[in-house]
Amino acid sequence: MALRYPMAVGLNKGHKVTKNVSKPRHSRRRGRLTKHTKFVRDMIREVCGFAPYERRAMELLKVSKDKRALKFIKKRVGTHIRAKRKKKKKKNMV
Repeated sequence: MALRYPMAVGLNKGHKVTKNVSKPRHSRRRGRLTKHTKFVRDMIREVCGFAPYERRAMELLKVSKDKRALKFIKKRVGTHIRAKRKKKKKKNMV
């Protein structure tokens, strides 16, 4: 890190020191997708296919009814943000 200045006043007053660099906390890594998890999810998707509501949403997206698809997914998934994320994924698959 940056050295402090040997001054008695100001923002960086005090002795010249370097900050200790600590390892990032484990909680910062939480929720990140691992290779294994991605592999398992892809395998399950391949075996099981899509849920009926996902198939309907994909049909709506095919006929470019994006707003209707978002409303439909939101009703099934629960929140607006989750619905937007799901719609984006389905649109990439179509």
